[in-house]
Amino acid sequence: MINPDRARLKMVENQLIPRGITDPRVLEAMRKVPRHHFLDEALEDRAYDDSSLPIGEKQTISQPFIVALMTQALALKLTDRVLEIGTGSGYQTAILAELAARVYSIERVKPLALKARETLDRLGYVNVAIKNFDGTYGWSDEAPFDAILIAAGSPSIPTPLVEQLREGGRLVIPVGDRSTQVLQLGVKERGELVLSCLVDCTFVPFIGTFAWTADAC
Repeated sequence: MINPDRARLKMVENQLIPRGITDPRVLEAMRKVPRHHFLDEALEDRAYDDSSLPIGEKQTISQPFIVALMTQALALKLTDRVLEIGTGSGYQTAILAELAARVYSIERVKPLALKARETLDRLGYVNVAIKNFDGTYGWSDEAPFDAILIAAGSPSIPTPLVEQLREGGRLVIPVGDRSTQVLQLGVKERGELVLSCLVDCTFVPFIGTFAWTADAC
């Protein structure tokens, strides 16, 4: 077994800082959150590799750089309320929870939602709510949000998510086809998203009413 604390520090120094992750709060969160606890035991030795990894149910835990990049793009404040779509293992959720006041996370695959909840509880993240639901609808009861992070590739940005973003809020989402996407940052100004492109990427498909259908994937 690798030394996870040493491997986590090395991940930050070798994978994140040289590639433009400069926000000190994001870097500190990436140094702190134990990514190996969000993986099956058989994959723990690969937890701090520069790659995505399987977490079951045909889903993945994102590459550390992508997690850091998406988080940095949101420019989170301690008072922010964040909506995350695609809880997955809960790793990205934990990173967000380190930086924001409250995280509302939606996962459409119930076994993953339950397992993420268990892991986050074990690690002491009390500022996270998780719901098993179609994430393309967002979480209207808790809107508006200061930031929204979508961890799945979508053909477009679902309208309900734009509507639930506060004026001046930030949204990050991979947009493209089912195999490759461009990670986009949107800032809401006068009710519309002003978009910029961050990096090419590949995410699992965003399945739901306002994105891909399960049959298409």
